[in-house]
Amino acid sequence: MAVEIVRSTCPHDCPSACALDVERLAPDRVGRVHGGRWNPYIDGVICAKVARYAERVHNPDRLTTPLLRDGPKGSGRFKRIGWDEALDRVAEAFAAARRRHGPQTLWPYNYAGTMGLVQRDGIQRFRALLGTSLQHDTFCTSLGNAGWAAGMGAHKWGVDPREMVDSDVVVLWGLNAVHTQVQTMGWVARARKARGAKLVVVDPYRNATAEKADLHLMLRPGTDAALACAVMHVLFRDGLADRAYLAASADDPEGLEAHLRDRTPAWAARITGLSVDEIETFARLYGGTRRAYLRIGYGFTRSRNGAAAMHAVTSLPAVSGAWAHRGGGALWSMSGLFPLDTSLITAAEHRDGTQRWLDMSRIGAILTGDEPDALAGGPPVTAMLIQNTNPMVTAPDSTRVARGFAREDLFVCVHDQILTETARMADVVLPATTFLEHDDLYKAGAHTVLQVGLQVIEPLAEARCNHDVLRALMARLEAPAHVANDMSARELVDETLRLSGLPPAREIRDGGGHDCAAGFDAHHFRKGFGHADGRFRFHGAWHGAQAAVMPDLPDHLETIEAVDADHPFRLVTAPARHFLNSSFNETPTSRAMERRPTVLVHPDDAARVGLTDGAPARLGNRRGIVTLRARLIPGLAPGTVVVESLWSAGAFPEGVGINALVGADPGPPNGGAVFHDTAVWLRPVAVGDAEVPAGADAAALELA
Repeated sequence: MAVEIVRSTCPHDCPSACALDVERLAPDRVGRVHGGRWNPYIDGVICAKVARYAERVHNPDRLTTPLLRDGPKGSGRFKRIGWDEALDRVAEAFAAARRRHGPQTLWPYNYAGTMGLVQRDGIQRFRALLGTSLQHDTFCTSLGNAGWAAGMGAHKWGVDPREMVDSDVVVLWGLNAVHTQVQTMGWVARARKARGAKLVVVDPYRNATAEKADLHLMLRPGTDAALACAVMHVLFRDGLADRAYLAASADDPEGLEAHLRDRTPAWAARITGLSVDEIETFARLYGGTRRAYLRIGYGFTRSRNGAAAMHAVTSLPAVSGAWAHRGGGALWSMSGLFPLDTSLITAAEHRDGTQRWLDMSRIGAILTGDEPDALAGGPPVTAMLIQNTNPMVTAPDSTRVARGFAREDLFVCVHDQILTETARMADVVLPATTFLEHDDLYKAGAHTVLQVGLQVIEPLAEARCNHDVLRALMARLEAPAHVANDMSARELVDETLRLSGLPPAREIRDGGGHDCAAGFDAHHFRKGFGHADGRFRFHGAWHGAQAAVMPDLPDHLETIEAVDADHPFRLVTAPARHFLNSSFNETPTSRAMERRPTVLVHPDDAARVGLTDGAPARLGNRRGIVTLRARLIPGLAPGTVVVESLWSAGAFPEGVGINALVGADPGPPNGGAVFHDTAVWLRPVAVGDAEVPAGADAAALELA
């Protein structure tokens, strides 16, 4: 057949939700994937790893049939079984667990391996109808959400990113856009060409985005709020604060100004490691430019003080008055903009009010029982259904996670595309479709266009989509009747759109998406921020179990994992360019491009510990140890080490990944993973240190 170009949408855990033009070579095969120019924000630009998606969908390691464990947990020994037997076994195990401990012993666990609303969020309907434990989603945005809402309120959107073309300064704060949101760099380039805009990057190391900056502020991890407070100090001190805007739009500018009087650039320099001159230069550039666009990333919020840092950073455009100007203001996420009624998908109204919430980041403590409070007063978790995530690699404190999965009394069913580390610990493994093999509906975090992805090719072998597996299990478990369980995924997409007052899926796809942009006044909060009084709140509106520890006004919060004599370095597990969390680390080109697990070290730090460029190094703390290669780069704040991730656990000689070093204690005020807030030691590998376990892959063997 001739090559056809079929429109679709990227489903991966990325704010861009890229518009795609997929080459369909045959009913069951795709070729190259291109960016869709029909989405005005994407405008044909996508990342390289998705462009070569054929490597993933046609990977020879794809699961093709249900599997039943036929050996010890974690051995990887399975035998093939049919779908009916697999579903019957899972349902019987879930029912038996429910009889012993009640329905909340069952914990359906998922995350963002797909961001499609039907295939990702249908598991919420499973929880609601069967009365299982619920999941507090804390991997990605919970700390940022809390910090954003503290000042901005309920409105989770910001300035249309296409306005960057009208900006005179663009600040990328905690956002390595070259690795994670490549379209952002295209819009920065347009602003530079149209207006000579300056690019400022705030990040702890000189990554690919910082290399392109006019000003790179290489601060210590976990000190972003101190920098933001010092900048606001300068704005007030030097007459750069927009007092008219503050009087009309914020809660207590006088109180904030008084609070910031001793948050000087010198104070911030001691905390951040930046020079006073760097802070003053940035403050004058930002405050002296009304069309200053603040593009806020996720990285800096993944710290124990991440919510406080977000509140401080979002206070900047309120003080400068940048919200009032085209090309000014801020954007963190557009996800609250889309007018969708997802009640059919989630069945949230069927929750009975007694179901406990379990923190997904504390899965290790939940499964081992090491910390009783993690179980929220309920029974032990003895049965799990896992979709769209690989917690053996992606969850913090992963050594403890592995101990939890090793429990003989824990029944686990994993529904995935390949035999991940988590799937190897399962009792039953089910083969899953990729996004090209099913139907779904997509919001975006980085832009305003609602998109759909309709099936492009036939599912591989016996692979089934999440929606169909959930329906089949709910039927076997005699869940209460629900209309969504009588629909196909495509029907559920169309009915959700109809209930939301939106066009049907095919019309949205063929029309280039449905742009939900709401106009200048809404995106710039001209009619008020998302609090009852419509004002931005410098006095943070904090909610959650740890709200009492949060600062009243924007401030640096000393809650990070402190370095000490035994752990003198701060570790940041930044995103790799060719992986996306643990996705794509199974594809040959992405693995070849990333080469091997590597720790980036400042040459002065390397000299102090006796480490040379390219040498094997050990990184560790009380939680674990990993071995990887050192690469010496001057573009790092001294005392900071960076591991771009996520490599599979098998890529390390120890058989555990980098998240073995990361703590799982919940960040205040309401929980959140602290992936970039870890104190470690670093040393060269000594003779006999690296012991390579059976099953370690080629990258690990090279390290050893």
